Amino acid sequence: MSEPESLPTFADVEAAARRIQPHAYETPLIENATLNERLGGRVFLKLESLQRTGSFKFRGAYNRIALIPPAERQRGVIAFSSGNHAQGVAAAARLFGIAATIVMPQDSPRTKLEGTRAQGANIVFYDRLRDDREAIAARVLAERGGTLIRPFDDPGIVAGQGTIGLELVAQARAKGCDALDAVLVPCSGGGVVSGIALALSGASPGTAAISVEPENFDGMGRSLVAGKRTSAPGGALSMADALMAPMPGAVPFALAQRHIPFGLWVEERELARAVAYAATTLKLIIEPGGLAGLAALLAGKYDVHGKIVAAVLTGGNCDFDTVANCVSQCSDP
Repeated sequence: MSEPESLPTFADVEAAARRIQPHAYETPLIENATLNERLGGRVFLKLESLQRTGSFKFRGAYNRIALIPPAERQRGVIAFSSGNHAQGVAAAARLFGIAATIVMPQDSPRTKLEGTRAQGANIVFYDRLRDDREAIAARVLAERGGTLIRPFDDPGIVAGQGTIGLELVAQARAKGCDALDAVLVPCSGGGVVSGIALALSGASPGTAAISVEPENFDGMGRSLVAGKRTSAPGGALSMADALMAPMPGAVPFALAQRHIPFGLWVEERELARAVAYAATTLKLIIEPGGLAGLAALLAGKYDVHGKIVAAVLTGGNCDFDTVANCVSQCSDP
């Protein structure tokens, strides 16, 4: 399978950082002594849960919309998403003063639905198990016109998400760390992990970007092993609703083959434990999908001993009932 004709470059990530800087937040990079002691190394946490709309998705959405020619941009944008991309696109569209229509599953977390509506977007619902969201988006696009903003398989989206990597490296250096060993990043279609990997290739070449996915939804990990885009088996829905793309996008996977050495996967109970640990020990409310990297560290799937690593906590748009259930399941996370 040939590579996409257009892949983003490190220069594209740098340009995206300049483009989004007036509007995106520089999210904190923190560490926790209890976590460091538990894992036997130094662990930074990049809090994209505190980004505008509560997830990293605003970065890519704003960058991609900014790249649309102004006359075409006025026709509005369309996206499909379980919630975080929806909110990012809606917020970015609102800043540009254009209409946004979002195709969302009926079972999206309430927090994500409310957040998308609050940004003024029009929502078109679909059944996650029976309907084809891309076909629905295509129909809406044909009826209303505008530009489709894909959640991950787009060079402009990937470059925008990659700005996290630039920020992270600069913040780590400001804390006296000149060389991270690895950055663990939750992965669905691969937009954010491939973007961060691309950023690291220029800003910190010795740092590995590692994708982390839910069990049975580990399309990126399987694809890296196979050397070609491969679907994960799927199955029962994961609590990490944002991480259920069956296969990485063509653009993210082409970058991953160059810049990501391997992928990891985590079980549902490991995601639940990470949510509970974040709430009770770190005092952070993070959605299950946003904690896949931390879940892998807590489960010992990446050995931190004697190393300096970072985990990107990609989103905090989580219903409180989910957090409470995870805490009740994991009395000693």
